[in-house]
Amino acid sequence: MAKGRCQCGSIHYEVEGEPFYSAICHCSDCRRSAGAPMVGWALFAEANLKVVGEPRLYRSSEDATRHFCGNCGTGLFYRNLKSFPGMVDIQTSTLDDPSLVPPVIHVQWAEALPWMGAAHELPHVGRYPED
Repeated sequence: MAKGRCQCGSIHYEVEGEPFYSAICHCSDCRRSAGAPMVGWALFAEANLKVVGEPRLYRSSEDATRHFCGNCGTGLFYRNLKSFPGMVDIQTSTLDDPSLVPPVIHVQWAEALPWMGAAHELPHVGRYPED
């Protein structure tokens, strides 16, 4: 079982079982929703998710609904009944231990920002600002 929550703690969740996949999505919808260059997701069976709290819903496209905390704005879940019936995508960075579901694929790479392919070549700074 994996547990997670939003940033402020108003919404907590537990999910059981193994994800069907874990991916990093580069689509413009995910990027805009998260305010980030990509978003990590893990797809689980809907029946295995238990949520405490009431996420707000935003219909981001004809078939997709995004769930987020109305207090702090943390994106939590994504549902697309057409593409993934009976499934829910969970933003992996909201897990208490995101290392439990490392990504195995980049999806929507056709929409990735042009500099994303070389991002791993950038300098690495342990903490910013450095002490």
